[in-house]
This record gives sequence, structure tokens and C-alpha cells, in this order.
Amino acid sequence: MVLSSTRGLRVDLGIAGSAPAEPPRAHAGDDAAPVDPDRELVVAAVAGERAAFEALLRRHYDRIHRVAWRLTGSATDAEDVAQEVCCTLVEKIGTFRNQAKFTTWLVGIVVNACNDHHRRVAAFTRLRRHLATLAGLARVPDGRDLHRRLWLASAIAGLDRPLRETVVLVVGEDMSHAEAAAALGVAESTVSWRMHQVRRRLAGRTGDGR
Repeated sequence: MVLSSTRGLRVDLGIAGSAPAEPPRAHAGDDAAPVDPDRELVVAAVAGERAAFEALLRRHYDRIHRVAWRLTGSATDAEDVAQEVCCTLVEKIGTFRNQAKFTTWLVGIVVNACNDHHRRVAAFTRLRRHLATLAGLARVPDGRDLHRRLWLASAIAGLDRPLRETVVLVVGEDMSHAEAAAALGVAESTVSWRMHQVRRRLAGRTGDGR
């Protein structure tokens, strides 16, 4: 396993298919306060133990990639974001303060990385279109990512980014409204309002299609 905090270098995790099953999630309403199953590994990783940090990546790499894929709509983009998040964690793991579950904190980093990726892609796309116009080039679809087409045609792709992020975390990642709010850096009531908007919009779209 090769890790590097240097941007632009790939992180060879060597963990395909090696992620262990995650412990069952504690749900709101349980009598006991939820215990972070990653606590011991996180404490060791923050203290600088490389093996603990590697174990955290192995345990959560699938989650990182899954959230990134759902937010970007592209397997290729999701891989790029996941690599970036792994490099970011090398630098940021020491800032974790146990104010939320590790997974909540981690998903927040993934969301921010996806937003940064969207901004970079948008800027590059604008530049590419401008250069193509100047050169008199016609835009030709490359068709390299079939999943992107399918995702763009789906209902979730039509949602505004804040709504899309919220529904991916609440529905796709089975986060509570409180956990999603912590990951997104918003109030819990904001998450509840966004989910209400998602249900209303999707119901309206279904009605239009009748």
C-alpha cells in the first residue's frame, strides 16, 4: 500500500475486495448512545499509527467510492475523487476531534471533494468549449461512460445539488437527518426540509408522466 499526500499522484491502496463488513449501524431511538465502531482505529491513526490508518481506509474505501459515484454520476470521476479523499485524509486525520462519528466526518470530506471536482470539471468544460468554438471543431460524444448517460436521465440527476447531496446521504447511505446535517454542515431542519422538497418534486414528476 502506497500513500502520498502529494497531489497528482495516484494512491495505490491495493484493497480491492478486502474491505471487511462494517459493524451494524446504531439507529436513532436506541436506549444507549451510539458508539463509534471506528473509535479505536481513529485514536491510533490520529496518534500516527500507519497500520490503523490503512485499516480505516480499507474499511471505508467502498463507502468513499460509492458516495462519490452517486454524487458525480461517473465511475471514472468517483475513482478520481476517492483517490483525492485518501490523499486528503493523510493530511486531515489529525484534525478529527470525535465531535461526530468518523463516518459522518468522512462523508463530509467526500461531499466537499465532489463539490471541488464539479467546479474543476465545469471550468475545464467551459474552456474546452471555448477552444473548440475558436478552432471550429464539432462536439463529438465519446460514449466512454455509459453510466453517466443513464444517471443523467434519472430523476436524481435533475435535482439541485443541495437536494441531490442530501438524498444520496439520507437514502443512499441510510444516514439519519442529524448525521447528514453534520456531514453537510447544515442544520438538521435544513435536511428535513430538503427531503420534503425531494419527495414533492419526485411526486410531481411522477404525476406529469401519467
